[in-house]
Amino acid sequence: MKLVVFGPHKRVGVVRDDAVIDASLAAAKYLHERKGEPNAPALAQALVPADLERFIAGGARTLDLARQAVDYLFDTAADRHGPCGAALVHKATNVRLRAPRADRARVAFAGGNFAEHSAAMAVNRGRSDAGSTANPRDRGMWGSWKVDRDAVDPGGTVTYPSRVTRFDYEGELAVILGKRGKNIRAANARAHIWGVTLFIDWSARDFPEKEAPLKFNRRKNFDNCYSMGPCVVAGDLDPANIDIETFVNGGRRQSFNTRDMTYSFEEYIEYLSQDFTLYPGDTIASGTGRGTAMDSSQKLPDGSIAPDLFLKPGDTVDVKCQAIGTLSATIAAPDGP
Repeated sequence: MKLVVFGPHKRVGVVRDDAVIDASLAAAKYLHERKGEPNAPALAQALVPADLERFIAGGARTLDLARQAVDYLFDTAADRHGPCGAALVHKATNVRLRAPRADRARVAFAGGNFAEHSAAMAVNRGRSDAGSTANPRDRGMWGSWKVDRDAVDPGGTVTYPSRVTRFDYEGELAVILGKRGKNIRAANARAHIWGVTLFIDWSARDFPEKEAPLKFNRRKNFDNCYSMGPCVVAGDLDPANIDIETFVNGGRRQSFNTRDMTYSFEEYIEYLSQDFTLYPGDTIASGTGRGTAMDSSQKLPDGSIAPDLFLKPGDTVDVKCQAIGTLSATIAAPDGP
C-alpha cells in the first residue's frame, strides 16, 4: 500500500491511481455505512489515525482497515464524500505532499555502506584503503544521526549551506520502523520494518574539520539536511532488493540496488537497538551507491576536489525508484548574513 502525508495538517493519505484518499475520513465513512457504527468518526480516528506516528503504531490492523475503507469507497460506496460532506478523494496533483516523517522520529543513516562508493571516497580522502572493494566489512559498521527537526518535503527547496563550497547529494532508501523494540536480534528485525521510502542525504563535503571523534558531525547536520518521500510503501517491498537512481539537472549520476549494501537493515537495527529503544516511526537510511559528486570528482594538484560535479543554487535533484516514485528537490541560494 502506498501512503503519503499531505496538506497543511499533515494527514495520512492512501494513494490509488492518480488520487490521494484521506485514510481516517475514509475509514469513518466505511465504519458508518458498512458496519453501522454510531460513533464512526471517533472510532476511525482511534483505529486509522490521521497522524502518521499513531498510524504506524497501529500496525497491521490499521493498514488492513485503511485498505478496506479505500476499497469500499471506490468499489461499493454511493459517493465519495464523508458524512458531513467532506471531500475524501483528492487529485494527487492538487495536494501538497509532506515528508513522511513522524513528528518524534529519530533518523539514522548508514555510512560507507556500498563498497564502490566507499572505495572511491577513500581515494579522495587519502585513506589507506583507497580504491579497495575487496573486504568492505573490514572498516566496521558506522553512521550517524540527522538531528534537524524537519525533513524537506517532496519537491521542496534545500538551502545551500553558507559555509560550503562542495555541496553533495546522496540518493538512498530508508526503512521506517513499525514496532517498539530494544536489543533486537538481526534474525528478528524484519518484523520491525513497517515501510520503505526514498531519502536524500545532503552532505557538506568541505567543512574545515580535522579527523577526530565526537565532532557533532556538522558535515551531515544543518538546516534541511535530508529529504524524504514522496510516499511510503508499507508491507509490499523487499528493502534488500530495490533499484535507485539519482539525477542532477536531468542527467543520471547514480544507479544501484540495495542488495549491494555491505550491512543489511536488519544488522543496523540490531546494532542501533543495543541498550537503546527504537520506536514506531524511527527511520534508518541505507547509505548511498557510487556516483555522488565527491566520489566521482578528480583531486586537483593543490589537494582540493574539483568543484564541477557538486551542487549549485538552481540545480534540481531527483531520486527515483519505479516502485516508490520520485523524490525531488531544488537547491536554493544560501541565506543572507
